[in-house]
Amino acid sequence: MTDYLTPPELDTLRFLQYETQERLAYITLNRPAKRNALSANVVSELKQAFEQAEADDSVKVIVLRAVGEVFCAGEDLKYWQELQDNTYPENLADSTHLMQLFHQIYTGKKLVIGQVQGHALAGGCALAALCDITFAVPEARFGFTEAKIGALPAVASVFLLRRLGEARTKRLLLSGDLIPAQQALDYGLITFIEEADKLADTVRTYALRLARENSGHSIEITKEVLARLPELALEDGLRYAAERTAAARAHADCRRGIAAFLNKEKISW
Repeated sequence: MTDYLTPPELDTLRFLQYETQERLAYITLNRPAKRNALSANVVSELKQAFEQAEADDSVKVIVLRAVGEVFCAGEDLKYWQELQDNTYPENLADSTHLMQLFHQIYTGKKLVIGQVQGHALAGGCALAALCDITFAVPEARFGFTEAKIGALPAVASVFLLRRLGEARTKRLLLSGDLIPAQQALDYGLITFIEEADKLADTVRTYALRLARENSGHSIEITKEVLARLPELALEDGLRYAAERTAAARAHADCRRGIAAFLNKEKISW
């Protein structure tokens, strides 16, 4: 059984590249021969890379990208075939491993931008959708094909219902069809479409602008609030939002930002 409790060291990564530039951390899927498919080892490395970026005070924004023609083809089916002889507890450990990665990305304190240069399928589509903001090329296709092979995109559905709503989530998951980038944009699955030759520069420029112009504390708390609100009743949600607003006003970032605005000073975070 795979040991999910021992993440790899960043200097021994086999399936990813990890680097920091200026105030950005780049996490790059680097398994192009396998179309950047996900396996237990790939998920372990992703978890470790995101953990490192979260812990690095010099990093303000995380960019998730990939090498090759495909962003991520989803789960490695050869690996899945090996899992068929596993016991239920072993398969539960594997699916929990992926669930932990998705939760880690969704609830992380730092802004995550997806740079999708090719097709994003199944678990790869979930990765693209979990990013706070996602840029994709016009040629990219998106979809959850699990139903076509008798599998289940259950973990992804938890997040998709929040992002897309029930009708669009059902259409994607039950049909297993792939949709073009424009439809993914219309659905809210991605945020922007950019031409391939401009994608990297556009993402970098956008990420650096947010890193410089926006308070890291404000980003962190906004992400926390947006993650919590869907699970709260109306009155509880309003009370929680009011409490977070009051706490933010006393934070050093808010004091600094308001003072700079009133003094007509340019602020750089």
